[in-house]
Amino acid sequence: MLRNRNETEDNAGPPQSIALLCGVERRRLVGGHASRVELRLAHLYPDTMNLYADRGNVIALTKRCRWHGIELKTESISIGNDIDTSQFDLVFLGGGQDKEQRLVGNDLLSKQQSLAEMADDNVVMLVVCGGYQLFGNFYRPAHGPELKGLAILDIETIAGNRRLIGNVVLKTDIMAGQELLVGFENHSGKTYLGAGVRPLGRTDVGFGNNGEDGLEGAVYKNVFGTYLHGSLLPKNPQFTDHLITLALKRRYGHVDLNVLDDSFEEAAHKAAVAKARSKKKIK
Repeated sequence: MLRNRNETEDNAGPPQSIALLCGVERRRLVGGHASRVELRLAHLYPDTMNLYADRGNVIALTKRCRWHGIELKTESISIGNDIDTSQFDLVFLGGGQDKEQRLVGNDLLSKQQSLAEMADDNVVMLVVCGGYQLFGNFYRPAHGPELKGLAILDIETIAGNRRLIGNVVLKTDIMAGQELLVGFENHSGKTYLGAGVRPLGRTDVGFGNNGEDGLEGAVYKNVFGTYLHGSLLPKNPQFTDHLITLALKRRYGHVDLNVLDDSFEEAAHKAAVAKARSKKKIK
């Protein structure tokens, strides 16, 4: 079903494919009134970990959920807040510099058991740059003590002696229909993957995890770690929908999202890829 996203929310009800959830009836409230299909997102430390417009990833998730007829409820989880493992379908953690990573590090470790349980229960998580590093085993900065990570992703990060900056194009096989992801990286940390994860993709343009092995990001179950800012999700609408689909599948069973008119998004994605490739770095 092709939906015109210029329709107002008042005039455009949830698309039939979502309303039916591929044959699974929508949940019903007391009195027989159908409720909206909804997902819940935990946004970790939005006031601290938000480099390079990482908040745009949450905006992209919210918008595309709305266009698909899904209500996305977002809750900010800051220092001192508990996280209810049963309440959330998605988790997002953005990037931060060493100062911000130290600021949230101990509090994040206090949530380690909860987040690990959620990861093992296939909750969908996207963690970017500094958040990506903190989801690993450790981050060893150039100055100061080593930061212990959550060990949800089997990765290790050490500070390098130069910054890895520029546009990135990845070749990926994590989803059907889109072979390329595009974004922007700016990090000095060099991340190395362990046996418990697989890469998000291989770099066609850019440095990736460490500028050495050609790999970028890490994936464990439904946990996706990456250095790609940009923001990542607005530039890659199919990846955004992939995350939404995984979250829906976990909560409701198999679903097929309705088809949106993504002509503008696809054109922007292709333009970003072309621009990155036109300035391809020689490593």
